[in-house]
Amino acid sequence: MAKKINIQKTILKKLAEKPAISFKSIKEDKDPQKSYALTRSVKNLIEAGCAEIYQSDNRQSYVKITPKGKAKLNSLHLEGEEALVSTAWDGFWRIIILDIPEDRKSERESLRYLLKKANFTCIKNTVWISPFPYEHLFTNIKKDLNLSTELMIIVTDKLDPETNLVFLKAIKNN
Repeated sequence: MAKKINIQKTILKKLAEKPAISFKSIKEDKDPQKSYALTRSVKNLIEAGCAEIYQSDNRQSYVKITPKGKAKLNSLHLEGEEALVSTAWDGFWRIIILDIPEDRKSERESLRYLLKKANFTCIKNTVWISPFPYEHLFTNIKKDLNLSTELMIIVTDKLDPETNLVFLKAIKNN
């Protein structure tokens, strides 16, 4: 299972770098087993809605990452060992405020999932806080999902004493 996730992560990373990549270039490998695994992983990503395939005028197939694929890649980044962030507090709080309408509920739920994976704590219905430096990840998510007005990111070194207590209480309850 971990090998499958690593192959999918590699493919999603490659797809995120360019607007589209030829299907042929993704599955090219001298080892037939690896070529099959790459082809199967691309098809699984397409079936899951994380990638799209389309034909060009010259009948070549191209693969493109979808917003759902970008969200999956971000989730995989949070789960990976290279994504570990310092647990030593740098003195700054990361506060994220979400205001995503009901008609975009699936995006809102995906973001909540990512916030939880990044160890953010919900202190109000739409307000999340963390001492961990994930603001760059959420800045990219904001840009990728075009959430310019629906997601706000605040990095601050000060919280009022009451908010600090609410945060500490919320951590204890999680």
